[in-house]
Amino acid sequence: MNVHEEVREALAAGRPVVALESTIISHGLPKPDNERMAREFEAAVRAAGAVPATIAVVAGEVRIGLDDAALKAVAGREDVAKCGVRDLAPVMARGGHGATTVAATSRLAVRAGIGVFATGGLGGVHREARESWDESADLGTLAVTPITVVCAGVKSILDVGATLERLESLNVTVLGYGTDRFAGFYLSDSGFPAPWRVDAPEEAAAVVRARAALGSESAIVVANPLPPAEQLDPELHDRVLAAGLAAAARAGTTGKAATPFLLDFFHRETAGKSLAVNVRIVLRNAELAARIAAAV
Repeated sequence: MNVHEEVREALAAGRPVVALESTIISHGLPKPDNERMAREFEAAVRAAGAVPATIAVVAGEVRIGLDDAALKAVAGREDVAKCGVRDLAPVMARGGHGATTVAATSRLAVRAGIGVFATGGLGGVHREARESWDESADLGTLAVTPITVVCAGVKSILDVGATLERLESLNVTVLGYGTDRFAGFYLSDSGFPAPWRVDAPEEAAAVVRARAALGSESAIVVANPLPPAEQLDPELHDRVLAAGLAAAARAGTTGKAATPFLLDFFHRETAGKSLAVNVRIVLRNAELAARIAAAV
């Protein structure tokens, strides 16, 4: 595992560090803009007082923090695998390139000594999971990984209610940031309540410290909603979601390919509006994660 010098020095000095995933760079954002956006995500962390650590596998090596060449490879190459925890070893053994999901990023961040992670939306229970058993590995990993994840809730293309039930069963703490409602990714409100609420980074940090005192190994999810004025139009969202689910079913798209398929469908069918919302989500979460890391 190669820890970037800036990240290593920050950790050694006790300065705040925020992990960032790389799947959104390689599989969630269109080329060539994805490289510029990745740098904007890192800049948002820096502006809020923390050091960014984008995580990926480059030429078979885990990188905690990417230099320019590594970021260009993750953003620009066509052979970058989408890596959950189970995929890391095969990609590394083959000397390949891998973009880390929420699960893989969380596991590697904690291994490197990083306790706060910013992303867009969590994976979760897929719709029709009663028949397919399709559930993101993010959930199982968060149950056994003491990371604090700042996100905009669960991706709204998933079964949000079922995902919240699974998070409860897995003892993952869920906090609504500045709201009693659970954030809905593209939407401000998922339609479900948040189990707990915090209204400042210091309050979230107090929960993190209490978890450590208890010796808990499960994650804390901080669900940070978009302001209503910045969300995707709810009527447009619901219409495109229905069409996207039907298109995925016709194409036989399932498993880890389903989320990139649906996000791309949203991007095309909303004429880029969903992409702009997604970028705004990550920027806001990167800033809040840095503030929480500083408070911790």
